[in-house]
Amino acid sequence: MRGIILIVLFILMFSMEVNADQNLEFTQEDRERMIRIETTLQNHMQMTDKRFEDMDKRFEELREDMNKRFEELREDINKRFEQMMNFLWILTGIFTTLTLGVIGFAYWDRRTIIDKSKNVVLEEVNRIYKMQDMIKLLDAVREYAKEDPRMEGILKGLHLL
Repeated sequence: MRGIILIVLFILMFSMEVNADQNLEFTQEDRERMIRIETTLQNHMQMTDKRFEDMDKRFEELREDMNKRFEELREDINKRFEQMMNFLWILTGIFTTLTLGVIGFAYWDRRTIIDKSKNVVLEEVNRIYKMQDMIKLLDAVREYAKEDPRMEGILKGLHLL
């Protein structure tokens, strides 16, 4: 489609007759027209420059706003990181306290059990020694019963002889 349009335009351009007899002088009207065109172009250029300045101003405001937002975000991240570090220190303190508490409890419990065990063993040893003393006493009474018939009767009555 474009090719057809281009071909038609070429045919029209080459088929036009240029009239060389026309007067091509520069007139006052042409001068005024050029001044108007120049003035219009200058106005458009000034408006374009103003638009670019406005855009630069907006970009600068946006840049400052973005920098401000990034700074606020950085501060928020730093605060959050500090909160996390404080939380980790608290957890470390709790863990240390619990560990020391468990170790202290185990040490206290061990000492308590050892002391109780010592007391039980000492009581058992004392009881055994007392039984041995009783056995020796019973042997002594049996020896005495061999000589005394009255003692022998008592021991037989208690089934100790």
